[in-house]
Amino acid sequence: MNYYALQVKTGAEDSYIKRMASMPLGDDEGSLRLIFPRRRLMVRRKGKNVSELAPIFPGYIFLETEELSQDLYWILRTTDGFYRFLPDNVRPLPIGGRDLATLKHFTALGDIADRSKVRFDENDRIQVAEGPLKGLEGRIVKVDKRKGRAKVKLDMYDESFLIDLSFELLSQ
Repeated sequence: MNYYALQVKTGAEDSYIKRMASMPLGDDEGSLRLIFPRRRLMVRRKGKNVSELAPIFPGYIFLETEELSQDLYWILRTTDGFYRFLPDNVRPLPIGGRDLATLKHFTALGDIADRSKVRFDENDRIQVAEGPLKGLEGRIVKVDKRKGRAKVKLDMYDESFLIDLSFELLSQ
C-alpha cells in the first residue's frame, strides 16, 4: 500500500472525509482508506477535567491506496475543503522513510492515540510502559506532570512541529 498526504481545511478534516465517503468511486478505487489520526487529551474546562479529541497532524489527512489513479486524483482535488497534495500538487508522491514510520507509529494504535502509561525513574526521567509515547522517548522535549502531558517533536516532510500527548502516571 502507498500513503499520500493531503492538506485540507484545518478543523474540517472530518467533513472532508464524509464528503469523500459519499462520492461515487469506481471499482478500482475500492481499496482506498482515508486516515485522520487523532489523540485523546485531558483538558481542564470550568474546573473539571474532560477528555477531548485533537488531531495529531492538524489540517492533514492521509490516503492509503494501492495506486493513485488519475480519476481518484481529480476527485480528491475537486472535493470541497481540499488544498493540496504533499510535497506538491503536480506530482503527488507517496510518503516514505521516516515520515511513513511516524504515520504508521500512530495508525498502529488505532484511530485514536489514547493516554500513555508512564513512570519516572530516580533521576526524574520519563519511562514509557505503553501507549503512543512508546518509542518516542528520544523526541520528548518537555514534560508537564501536573497536566499529564508530554510535548513531542515530530517531523513530516522536512518540517518539525510539537504536539502534546497525554499520559497517566503508574504507581511506583
